[in-house]
Amino acid sequence: MTLYHPVSIGKLELPGNLFLAPIAGYSDRAFRSLCVEQGAAYCTTEMVSAEALTRGSGKTQELMQKAPNEKIYAVQLFGGNADVVARAAIMTLEQTDCSSIDINGGCPVPKIVKSGAGSMLTKEPDRLYSIVSATKKAVQEYTQAHPERGEVPVTIKIRSGWDAGHMTWRECTEAALSAGVDALTIHARTRAQGYEGKADWDIQRQVVETVNGKIPVFGSGDAHTPETARQMLEQTGVDGVMFARGAMGDPFLFKRTIQFLTTGQYQAETIEERLLAGFRELDLNIQDRGEKAACLLMRKKFCAYSSGIRGGAKLRQQVVHAETARDYRQIFSPYIQSFS
Repeated sequence: MTLYHPVSIGKLELPGNLFLAPIAGYSDRAFRSLCVEQGAAYCTTEMVSAEALTRGSGKTQELMQKAPNEKIYAVQLFGGNADVVARAAIMTLEQTDCSSIDINGGCPVPKIVKSGAGSMLTKEPDRLYSIVSATKKAVQEYTQAHPERGEVPVTIKIRSGWDAGHMTWRECTEAALSAGVDALTIHARTRAQGYEGKADWDIQRQVVETVNGKIPVFGSGDAHTPETARQMLEQTGVDGVMFARGAMGDPFLFKRTIQFLTTGQYQAETIEERLLAGFRELDLNIQDRGEKAACLLMRKKFCAYSSGIRGGAKLRQQVVHAETARDYRQIFSPYIQSFS
């Protein structure tokens, strides 16, 4: 089998094995739409609070929206209570046509962990089991009662452990399998590492061995170029790669990686092409949120899109003060011919 290939999660057929990870503040439907255009086979929403969803928060509706060009996508839920997460999964199925439900078992942010969610699931395999099991049962019962919905797989993303002294990936993997999970993503860093240090890809390889073909295993952590994506696939045996920070400001990463995995080479985009993608994302966000909110959101995103530009630090000083689409056009007009 070639390194770039289709993947099945239960009965969900994915056309490829390069995915966009759930990234808080980044993987909104505007950005996901650009990634899908460039070859992302599967994208996941920003994480959605199960508690907020079950309490009727309007913010969750925005987070769960599908991009117009998405045929396949996952909604990621986080929560520390099995009954609440299961109820939230049913509400997600009622309110969206998402293809799968993903459970966040890796977020290291303290306020998430304190609620019993995110990386707390990595620390407490029993809690992980109860949440996955309850969610899987609830989703199965719902889809059996609504056969037109089709089967909806339940997946989970975990970390390698709580800290160096508590490496729980094996217990968590076995707990998830016992609970009936349909796929697992392993971010091979501990909760204590956060997003720092080096991901331990050997743990990904060991997770693949532990699962032994029962379900797909996806890798996350330090795959941020076509070359590192290929290395991860070759060295660990994971079924697919989840791009996270490497894709920020660079939806073309999917296109380049597909080219590299299939031909051994790829064509990089110009600075102008990258920036124009940023303006397309800005336009989509203006449609969704209005100009003021979209321009505030795009400050950090344009900082990512302008990465690598000579004099980029000065540009980013201007970007963080942009308030209108016109401001952005003025800032980047020296780099985009159609703006001049």
